[in-house]
Amino acid sequence: MSMSNRARRMAAHHMRHRADAQLNLIPLIDILTVMVAFLLVYSTEVEVIQNAKGIEIPQSIAQVAPKQSVVVMITRDDLFVQGERIASVADMRTGSGLVAALRDALKRPLLVGKEMSERDIAQREITIMADKSLPYDVIKRVMLTCTDADYGKVSLAVIQKEKPVVAGQFKPG
Repeated sequence: MSMSNRARRMAAHHMRHRADAQLNLIPLIDILTVMVAFLLVYSTEVEVIQNAKGIEIPQSIAQVAPKQSVVVMITRDDLFVQGERIASVADMRTGSGLVAALRDALKRPLLVGKEMSERDIAQREITIMADKSLPYDVIKRVMLTCTDADYGKVSLAVIQKEKPVVAGQFKPG
């Protein structure tokens, strides 16, 4: 059984062009370079606070983003400073006044650093992430302890709430 002329021509064409078939990586590298540059520029805007699965953060309509700070996290069961478990919420519900374990953790030299003037204390920031189901008494004790441990600015982490559209604000064109 012999090949038709058309089949022979196609086979010769494929043999001729097979040597030239190679992947051109230049456009791919260009795209990746643009993506890396884009991510580097825009990733500086975002502050990442490690969120535990156990916390639902309340919402807020405030516009100002918090600056870098020490993070205190309160789940339904435990209290963490920079991701390290310090105390349980059950222990904090009993008793009143400052949370001793939290105060000790916040006074550690690693977090505090050098001796500070009053102006430095006023500038020190701490962010509290608390589950929205926690009683106010627990959060209040944690905030009091943070203030007592020389943190001048105490922030409560919240999620930016979507603003409702005011009637009449947008007119169909």
